[in-house]
Amino acid sequence: MTRTRKHQGAAVLRRIPVLLGTALLLHGGAASALGLMQAYQAALQNDPAFRAAFYTAEAGREYQAIGRSALLPTLSASVSGSKSHTVTSFPGSTLAERDQHYIARSKVVQLRQPLISLDALARYKQGKAQTNYSVAQFDSQQQEVIVRVAAAYFEVLFQQDQLALAEIERDMYVEQRKVNDLLFAKGEGTKTDAIETQSRLDLAEAKVLEGQDNVLNARTTLAGIIGGDVDALDPMRPGFRVAPADTLGFDEWKRTAMENNPDIKALQYGIEIARQEFNKARAGHTPRLDLVGSYQKSESDSVNTINQNIDSHAIGFQLNIPLYNGGAISAQARQAAANKSKAEEDLQAQIDKTLTALRKDYNTLTSSVRRIDALVKAVDSANLLVKATEQSIKGGVRINLDLLNAKRQLYTAQRDLAQARYGYLQALLRMRAAAGVLSVEDLRMVAAYFD
Repeated sequence: MTRTRKHQGAAVLRRIPVLLGTALLLHGGAASALGLMQAYQAALQNDPAFRAAFYTAEAGREYQAIGRSALLPTLSASVSGSKSHTVTSFPGSTLAERDQHYIARSKVVQLRQPLISLDALARYKQGKAQTNYSVAQFDSQQQEVIVRVAAAYFEVLFQQDQLALAEIERDMYVEQRKVNDLLFAKGEGTKTDAIETQSRLDLAEAKVLEGQDNVLNARTTLAGIIGGDVDALDPMRPGFRVAPADTLGFDEWKRTAMENNPDIKALQYGIEIARQEFNKARAGHTPRLDLVGSYQKSESDSVNTINQNIDSHAIGFQLNIPLYNGGAISAQARQAAANKSKAEEDLQAQIDKTLTALRKDYNTLTSSVRRIDALVKAVDSANLLVKATEQSIKGGVRINLDLLNAKRQLYTAQRDLAQARYGYLQALLRMRAAAGVLSVEDLRMVAAYFD
């Protein structure tokens, strides 16, 4: 290879950083870029899964009032009126038959207050547990939408980074092919160099097409969450550094999760719901005592009270004692006991799932500090390698292919660093969600890393 060939190749490859800088500028410099907090606010308004969870929670809050109503008095009123025709005869008597037409009217108001009712008490406690269950489920959905928005947002950015790097690599090989063709025409290049470059160009073109599909899919996913088209996003600020390693320790995070994780709390309330369902079934065997008061005003209520107005007041107790119901009550009690056991197993399964996820994300966080620092050094080293290779080409020590390999090493390190940073932020949000302490402020803190 001649010195002229080396310098021509070096001149072409020195244009690559300009191409890369232009691509990154177009990627991150849009004036109307969508910020992470904007995406989150849009999701609260438009994400169908979150909206459904909101209305489910609104409905669930009424369980407490419904359960409490079983302990409170019921007041009812009835009004009746009928047109009656009565014929009264007296067989064996000299009395004449009476044919009477009259209108019967009746107004009744009744008050019933449970005094002793295990069923009503169980319904009250179950209603409270059902409301708490709904609130805990919604708390989980509030944290889950934060994690989903952030994950979808980061995925779009990462896929755009992947695509930008794939396009730069393709453009590198396009430029290199031009150099190969020029040198081959002058008799200074080889056919092998041209074939090798074309092979790499074809592969790079395929990666670009794949990257375009991945970007489109990632944007579609985010658009489905926020309810609108996704164009430009705020890129991550350069020089991002992770926070120092966690000092609380996994045991402290585990304790926090057991106390605050909304999915665990929801299933704990689920056990209480099942327990009160069992108490409701068992109450079918117990007596019920009610205080009953009534007021009745009637007019011509019967044939014996025609043209008579009667006002009556009554207050007293009513005792209902169940004797036999075909075995249904016992069957319901056994069914409720089985459902309670199932609820207990569901809780344990959720605890195991939560702690496993918490451990994975904790490990990711603790290792990310060292990994990101190592990748930052890898990017710096790759940059130095590119510069050194360019100087070596000028001195005739290295060839163009060496510079191509150095550039590829740089882009790979940059891609891995971006992926590690996104992964760190996702793990941070997921871990706080598993611990039950994720809030909008945490997302706002993460959003500060993007601009």
